[in-house]
Amino acid sequence: MGNANQSFISASEQTSKDVELQRKLKFNITKYAQTVEKGVKQFSDMETASQRAKNIKWKTIESLEKYLLDFEANFSRRGGKVIWAETADEALREIETIVRKANATSVVKSKSMTTEEVHLNQFLEKLGIEVVETDLGEYIQQLDGEPPFHIVTPAMHKSKEDVARVFHEKLGTPLNLTPQEMTMVARKNLREKYLRAEVGITGGNFLLADPGAIVVTENEGNARLSITFPKIHIAIVGIEKILPSINDLQLFLPLLATHGTGQNITVYNSIITGPRQENEPDGPEEMYVILLDNGRTNLLAETDQREALYCIRCGACLNACPIYKSIGGFSYQTTYTGPIGSVITPHFKGMEQFKHLSNASSLCGNCTEVCPMRINLHNLLVINRKDAVKDGHYKRTEKMGWQVWKMAMMNRSLMNKGGSGIKNFMLSNLFKNSWGKSRSLPVVAKKSFHQLWKEKYSGYE
Repeated sequence: MGNANQSFISASEQTSKDVELQRKLKFNITKYAQTVEKGVKQFSDMETASQRAKNIKWKTIESLEKYLLDFEANFSRRGGKVIWAETADEALREIETIVRKANATSVVKSKSMTTEEVHLNQFLEKLGIEVVETDLGEYIQQLDGEPPFHIVTPAMHKSKEDVARVFHEKLGTPLNLTPQEMTMVARKNLREKYLRAEVGITGGNFLLADPGAIVVTENEGNARLSITFPKIHIAIVGIEKILPSINDLQLFLPLLATHGTGQNITVYNSIITGPRQENEPDGPEEMYVILLDNGRTNLLAETDQREALYCIRCGACLNACPIYKSIGGFSYQTTYTGPIGSVITPHFKGMEQFKHLSNASSLCGNCTEVCPMRINLHNLLVINRKDAVKDGHYKRTEKMGWQVWKMAMMNRSLMNKGGSGIKNFMLSNLFKNSWGKSRSLPVVAKKSFHQLWKEKYSGYE
């Protein structure tokens, strides 16, 4: 518990003082906020749209097993294969079986947080298989040896100069390339990878129960190429991504696009119902969908917190969160960052190791306000904190400290004792290595408000 917490605190301290990183984050998040402000105008009543979407997800999550079985039956009917994976290791073993059977030596991937969650790239590389990220942001991060910084925009923390440096070091291109020129370099390199790959791997923004399909939304077309060029397509999707009907997309696609990038709708929206059929000109010969649990049923079992499974991974809560803006994505040291990551990670990976994430919040409520699914994120963080205490994940000294604080707060005479000298001494010694490490500590006035009130209005207590 101490190691993960201390590592988080250390990384947070470092990034919060990084002036250049703060400049880049402020620039990119400000641009995002401006585009989203324009994008939401496509909705005449955003509150009603969000509430309808939340109601659909509530209905789905409350009957999750029914809709997942419907998906499996309908998807299998068209020749697709469904694999249920309870853990990350199970998912990786199944993928290994598929790629070994195909004698695959090269894999192309579209952007997918579930593959990041199970650390698929590292796993395949250990098997001697080349893995290439085809989303431009992910491609940049892969070249630089870094994980995604953000759920939607993986290279948000990089400027165009940073990207030029990465391309120069890894691809030998000139340092003065423009963004357009760098994009064309990436396009040329990636087109060759599509032609050579035996397997394409994607995630899925949604699962549709009634047609038995996965939905992939993107802005570059790289996912479509990853699906159609290789002979085998593997989609690894969290079980919470299920929707009852294809008709639900008319609501969910605009919500995701607007809150993810500020667009009315993403450029490419693919509905894939299985491998290529006899009368179809392109597509994979085999298609597998891996339904990933990996801790999701732990969250499903929590009546109060299961609404976090309504999340559509738009990233809006990250961009609104003052903590994320300050410490950035890498400080969390988990796949899912920001408020939603702080809610779900303790349930996915263990409360004892990751309870500290639920404390990484100002509880300002910005995350809840911007969430298109109206998930009560700031309230769920408080419930996580309560559960951590209930399960005994705290230090005895921490408990004693809060008991002393409670005793003083509930007793006026105790609060008045000691005077400002002792109180300032306690503040400077107890908090100098935490709050006082990089900030000026508050100074307690010589006279308390209670004393001043008594002097001005004698006879009143």
